Amino acid sequence: MKVKVYTQDGNDSGREIELNDDIFGIEPNQLLIYEDVRRVLAAQRQGTAKTKQRGEVRGGGKKAYRQKGTGNARRGSMRSPLLKGGGTVFGPQPRKYTIQMSKKQKRLARRSALSLKAAENAILVVEDFTMEKPRTKTLIGLLNALNLQQQKVLFLFGETNEAVAKSLNNIPKVKPAAAYQATTYDMIHSDVIVLKESAVQALSHSIVPQTEEAA
Repeated sequence: MKVKVYTQDGNDSGREIELNDDIFGIEPNQLLIYEDVRRVLAAQRQGTAKTKQRGEVRGGGKKAYRQKGTGNARRGSMRSPLLKGGGTVFGPQPRKYTIQMSKKQKRLARRSALSLKAAENAILVVEDFTMEKPRTKTLIGLLNALNLQQQKVLFLFGETNEAVAKSLNNIPKVKPAAAYQATTYDMIHSDVIVLKESAVQALSHSIVPQTEEAA
């Protein structure tokens, strides 16, 4: 498929660029998109929640009261989960929430996400440009010219320019990222994906390796 290429000012450059159908034109695998988004979100969980079990709470060394004659249940320790201050039964313990997926599955999930966005006409391509120093106003002008003021934008680079990345970081709802680092969650969570021309080539190398293309 072909899409227009826009200039740094957000104007139509008069050129078009061919997007690889193996990346932007496949039938999206909805299940793998869901699984990869779930994997990314699970990896962000710290897994440090911890409650004390019966053997970890303080106290309980002395028998609370005599075995018989009080009318109460026989109780040997105040650490019982039934009492205030006692241990917690089946409470959370430190754990890892990591979900495993193969590289092939993750690549297919990212291609599916990009194809989904392409089908929604939510892929824009901008000419490569650099900045010597951060200038947020310039990039706000680019986004305004592309009518992306109120939308969540994922801005992908082939090679990251620090000044451009810093400028984009200052703009609400905009996330800059290198093309090879962008996750399925980043793509699905955005309303529009803006690609620099170099990012289109970078995606071809990171998502569809030569060995897979040959197969």
